[in-house]
Amino acid sequence: MTSRSGPVARALRMAGEDLARVRLELARARRTAGLSQAEVARACGLSRAAMSRLETGANRRVTIEELARVGGAVALDVRIRTYPAGDPIRDAGQARLLERFRSRLGPGLTWSTEVPLPVPGDLRAWDAIVRSSTWRIGVEAETVIDDVQAVERRLALKRRDGEVDHVILLVSDTPRNRRAVAAAGAAFGDLPLRTRDILAALRDGRDPGGSGLVFL
Repeated sequence: MTSRSGPVARALRMAGEDLARVRLELARARRTAGLSQAEVARACGLSRAAMSRLETGANRRVTIEELARVGGAVALDVRIRTYPAGDPIRDAGQARLLERFRSRLGPGLTWSTEVPLPVPGDLRAWDAIVRSSTWRIGVEAETVIDDVQAVERRLALKRRDGEVDHVILLVSDTPRNRRAVAAAGAAFGDLPLRTRDILAALRDGRDPGGSGLVFL
């Protein structure tokens, strides 16, 4: 299991906390409305026992549909949505891409992966950091680019908060990814350097002198 299992455990813990809160709010609303568990259960197509297990948490496999039905019966809307929370875990393709890049680095450079951003409580991390004694480069690896603008936004925010000198967007060299970048026109205009120059500098252990896009 990778070190990124932490965010998964955190997400499950938060989901459990949210579910417990919704159960409590549904039970409170039922009592406030003067309704019995049996009455709400009948309105929702549940048994009295199932209704009791839903409120107490004895049913750990309750569905969002069941919660929504109970909510409707007690005049509450039960909603679910997502929020940004750090970075996704890396897949095997990203790990291979990063290793191909690491193998191009020259002597004297330090390589670290999954480096947290220096912001307390922030769950984001650079996929990798390349360091010399005088500069740091944040590396973001993308095996498939589906949404160029989303990648640009994410990279810009990391660049703002990540305390690095330059940024490298490392992209798997596939026809699909090249078409996606080419079709975006002015995309990644703040990454002016390209593969050959960046790899040549890093192979020699030199600062490439700016941020850039590497297809590899």
